[in-house]
Amino acid sequence: MNLRALDLNLLVVFDAVMTDRSVTKAAVRLNMAQPALSHALTRLRQALQDELFVRTPDGMAPTPKAESLAEGVREALDGLRTALDSAEPFDPTTADRQFAIAVNNHAAIVLAAPLATAAAAEAPSVVLDFRPSGTLDLADRLDRGMLDLAIGGTAAPGDRFADLRLFHDRFAVLMRRGHAAANAGALTLAAFAALPHLMITSSGERVDFVDEALAAAGLARRIALRAPLLATPAALLQSDMIAVVSERAAQEFARTAPLATVPLPFESPVLTTAMLWHRRVGAVPAHRWLRDLVLRVARTAG
Repeated sequence: MNLRALDLNLLVVFDAVMTDRSVTKAAVRLNMAQPALSHALTRLRQALQDELFVRTPDGMAPTPKAESLAEGVREALDGLRTALDSAEPFDPTTADRQFAIAVNNHAAIVLAAPLATAAAAEAPSVVLDFRPSGTLDLADRLDRGMLDLAIGGTAAPGDRFADLRLFHDRFAVLMRRGHAAANAGALTLAAFAALPHLMITSSGERVDFVDEALAAAGLARRIALRAPLLATPAALLQSDMIAVVSERAAQEFARTAPLATVPLPFESPVLTTAMLWHRRVGAVPAHRWLRDLVLRVARTAG
């Protein structure tokens, strides 16, 4: 096919429909009116002499030809975007753009607020779009350019990605201020096991080590409640429950609520928080600024 006869914008439309499997969602993604996107898709179908997408109850299903084109088109568009972005200088004071950042709950609690403050000071028209990482396929989203950065406990899942450790943390026991255990100042292993526990279900890190440490001493804790990390302050304030959380998250909770921490009655494992990005954008000025901002904030937060 003669590439000079093909409008590059039609490939952008193709990639969006391929990603979203929906004309409506693709139009939103590209900030286009739906009739305009449908017209562009019709032109592409005519140019490639294939239906490309067939409407089904589950969305727009790609034809075999669309499937065969998808990876090559995406790689070509990614390469073009990267080349254009790399050649464009980035001035945070005048930049008007958005960065999509996946965060686990721990990173959201510890870093989201200071990152927003720092970004507002340096780049008043830049928007940080934090997205919960728990249900996302981070590698796929970074591959597709749907995420600019991911922050959490995930190491690089392949050579096409890079990661950088931001900080290390440890765990502590969080409870309401005035709790008998808080007044005691330290917990024995038996006292820790006997208290009612809030088990956090969405912190983004494993806490199996708690039960393993207790089991090694012939003890087991009583789980009184299972709840997301964000529900922790309210649940603890209204009860005698305790929760095992990272020290930095505990500090953030204690800033805005009458909560207290005491050390764990056993050695805490180290919790590492890192940022992850696609090597494709490693040299892009805007992305380098974003990663530098995250690194500076992470080194001073908490």
